[in-house]
Amino acid sequence: MDEKTKHPADYSQPVFINPYTDFGFKKLFGTEMNKDLLISFLNALFMGSMKEIVDIQYLNGEQLGDGYGDRRAVFDVYCKTEDGSRFIVEMQKAEQAYFKDRSLYYATAPIREQAPKGKWDYRLEDVYCVGILNFEFPNKEYPADSYRHEIKLEDIEDHHVFYEKLTFLYLEMPKFNKTEDELVTMFDKWMFALRNLYRLLERPKALQDRIFQKLFEQAEIARYSESERRQYEESRKDYWDYYSTVTTAEKKGHAEGRAEGLAEGLAEGMEKGRVEERLKNARNLKKNGVPVDVIVTSLGLTEEETAQL
Repeated sequence: MDEKTKHPADYSQPVFINPYTDFGFKKLFGTEMNKDLLISFLNALFMGSMKEIVDIQYLNGEQLGDGYGDRRAVFDVYCKTEDGSRFIVEMQKAEQAYFKDRSLYYATAPIREQAPKGKWDYRLEDVYCVGILNFEFPNKEYPADSYRHEIKLEDIEDHHVFYEKLTFLYLEMPKFNKTEDELVTMFDKWMFALRNLYRLLERPKALQDRIFQKLFEQAEIARYSESERRQYEESRKDYWDYYSTVTTAEKKGHAEGRAEGLAEGLAEGMEKGRVEERLKNARNLKKNGVPVDVIVTSLGLTEEETAQL
């Protein structure tokens, strides 16, 4: 393992924060002073498929329902651009049973909030939902070398995009395994930075762009106040507790599955052995002239099974 990319567990104190923690992600991308980091990341992420973002305005990340008791949506980062496009940016620590449903539900908040009171022609601004996933989609939904997925509503017959203004973009972070020498585009660099930030001991030579200088400055734990360090450590502990819980549940599920499979296999084997033993005994009885009805009654076989012996 490269000396400067060792796992933080190898050191008593990591140098840079973990962006997968709540504190880390919001520190880097959810504050006004660091909005240039978010702008650079989003522009790199969409690779020119949309108008370049010049400025953003942070919006309230807590979206309430229309009435008392309605379920709320709380976003990691929620903002809009100068042209009115809305962006939800979420860091997902682990796989959820209804992750896609959750994404769709969250997308409805920035759509519905655009409806003004009074008359309206239903014109909407673009809505983008970005998911940075610290897991892979289940059942190998995408190839092993495919980690960026831009999704829109399309016609299933001719595959043209039916509606341009709603976009989901997911990053399967565990699949990104490019080394520092393989980084070419800004997208590559941002993926590498997010994937490896908490493992690094210093800023890599491939990330010398001015924006990454700021990223590493903002991520350096030694620069934080005592209060910020406490907040980060608490968030880091929550992250590892959550990760440990999920990992334990997965291991337990695999173990239970193996045990259940083994038990079923043994039961099937024993039953198969009993059936074969009965058939063997039935053949011997039949060979010695024992009537079929006696064989059926004594060994629990059907007349059809006995007749085929």
